[in-house]
Amino acid sequence: MQQNPLRPEATLGDWLRRNACDENWSFWGARASASLKELITGSTLGGRLPQLIGRSILVATDDQLAGALALIELDGVARRLVLCPPGLAPEHLPAIVRTAEVDALVTDRAADEPDTLGIELRVLCDRYIRPGQVKRPPIRHTEWILLTSGTLGIPKAVVHNLASLTAAIKPGRTSDSSVVWATFYDIRRYGGLQIFLRAILGGASLVLSDSKESVGQFLSRLREHGATHITGTPSHWRRVLWSPSASSISPQYARMSGEVADQAIIDNLRAAYPQAKIGHAYASTEAGVGFHVDDEREGFPASFVGARRDGVEIRIENGSLHIRSPGTASRYLGEGFRAIPRDDGFVDTGDTIEVRNQRCYFVGRAGGIINVGGMKVHPEEVEGVINRHPDVRMSLVRPKKNPITGSVVVADVVLNALDASDADARKLEVKGEIIKLCRDSLTEWKVPVAVSFVQSLAITEGGKLARAHA
Repeated sequence: MQQNPLRPEATLGDWLRRNACDENWSFWGARASASLKELITGSTLGGRLPQLIGRSILVATDDQLAGALALIELDGVARRLVLCPPGLAPEHLPAIVRTAEVDALVTDRAADEPDTLGIELRVLCDRYIRPGQVKRPPIRHTEWILLTSGTLGIPKAVVHNLASLTAAIKPGRTSDSSVVWATFYDIRRYGGLQIFLRAILGGASLVLSDSKESVGQFLSRLREHGATHITGTPSHWRRVLWSPSASSISPQYARMSGEVADQAIIDNLRAAYPQAKIGHAYASTEAGVGFHVDDEREGFPASFVGARRDGVEIRIENGSLHIRSPGTASRYLGEGFRAIPRDDGFVDTGDTIEVRNQRCYFVGRAGGIINVGGMKVHPEEVEGVINRHPDVRMSLVRPKKNPITGSVVVADVVLNALDASDADARKLEVKGEIIKLCRDSLTEWKVPVAVSFVQSLAITEGGKLARAHA
């Protein structure tokens, strides 16, 4: 396995204090910012930090910047950091608090907010750093707990440490202010946390998104701060390309992960940002970062399979992608502390792969299959075909109950703007063209029996198509 890039005793704050040398380095939130100098000489927690030593801490902030600053300060202080993502159902919190043995809450929410969780200690933080040196306690090992974004039941609590979270990142000295990362993800989820850590260890500034701002407002901030490297899901990027403000940014690198990046979104990004490098990556909360692809083609080269690249090995078993990586999480909390990797170190991601002409293509999730009379249909495969149509912005394929086959396939489609003078006639033509495109590319049972045009599609807090809402 690849050697961990950080010393075993390193923490985020320790890294900044030892390696930072560019005072222009900053984190920008929607309403405040934090400079490097402020981070290494001040505190958001101040005199309350000693009370948090060795505790299992739920970090639950409305403001991403406040959460980011708290995570930097608490790494190496807390026994356990539980990252509470936005959109987490309130009814799930009591079980998470019990499972993670939470005994402290760090939040930016009002002190007079009623406490329904029975947490022993509550500490307020905010997005502003109080100046003044703070005595740092001895460094301890901190577990980082990420909550999965599953749509059914209580999210699983996935156990990482800083070594596994940073396994795919090559640290550099903070001396180059030319790179400015930005992400549509929230840093309390795995994809966003990777960009947060990459910015810290790579010495780059970072622009954080805000759930209360529109796509256009966020793009305006990206332009203001000169964002060069921007990441999000394909659904995030489709919303960007649909925005009138899409041309206001000029990224050097546009990267996708979290969902299947089909050829249509890759080509559309290339057309919108001809100066940018377009890439997509594969990662999951449990398995860690698997690989990235920068050849501007959907899928990934078959040569990745069976090879060891950057300490990561991948293989395909029974059509499913398996990953062995130094970035793999160790276990789930609760559930008898069940380990995540198998005895051989591999994790079954649950993503189905099809190999064609020395290229591996993502077909869909094993748990998202539509059963049409005993035949399997992966919605993502059908969406990839529909999205090729030049008038389609994005699509969602879902099942519809049928008394004969059990289910049939239907599609909800968001179109690009059509000429108002003949929009209705054009919609009829597009519907026929979509059906023909599917018939030419897919087996009969995968072809949608109905196509509906909708104004928008629901997106989850994690930036993915909300399939549970279909």
